[in-house]
Amino acid sequence: MVRGGWEGHSPVEATDLFIPYLRENGFEVTVSDTTESYLDLDGTDLVLQCVTMSQIEPEHFKGLDAAIRKGTGFAGWHGGICDSFRNNADYSFVTGGQFISHPHGFTDYRVDVVAEHPIVEGITHFDVHTEQYYVHYDPTNTVLATTTFSSHPDYPWIEGAVMPAVWTRTWGAGRVFVCTVGHKLDDLEVPEVRTIIERGLLWASK
Repeated sequence: MVRGGWEGHSPVEATDLFIPYLRENGFEVTVSDTTESYLDLDGTDLVLQCVTMSQIEPEHFKGLDAAIRKGTGFAGWHGGICDSFRNNADYSFVTGGQFISHPHGFTDYRVDVVAEHPIVEGITHFDVHTEQYYVHYDPTNTVLATTTFSSHPDYPWIEGAVMPAVWTRTWGAGRVFVCTVGHKLDDLEVPEVRTIIERGLLWASK
């Protein structure tokens, strides 16, 4: 569990919510506040990252990239995974998406499940009031859920734009899971969001 970066996403408190669940499912959880831990991921089944913005040293990224390619899972939510390390385009290639904007700020929106997958089984849709992420994303992602944007006075052309809100992908032998919902701690307590993230963590792990 690697956490840090911008404090507005409460990286410590947010990731702490999932430690009991991981332990209950047999994980030995190691917590780190630095990407230096990416230099030694041997034997690691899963990396849960919550590091918004910040920077990553080239050697740290190489360690993470190599571990995922060998089968270590990589997972996270919101800016902690898809708005990390803007100085490193290769990192965004791994995650399959990069945050671009949340034009409406905090807003009411619906997330629609659009695929059959164990991560979203039994969930058809859910509503949240939080940041709605507009992302640039990889066409090789497996999109599990989407959200549709309404018009904005400064960007009227985004009306009807459909963005992935939950996706998975593979990177070598590794599995990657991303959920774009999760700005606030109470977002992570929404039953559907919590369930999707918990399942996503297990799915991504070796």
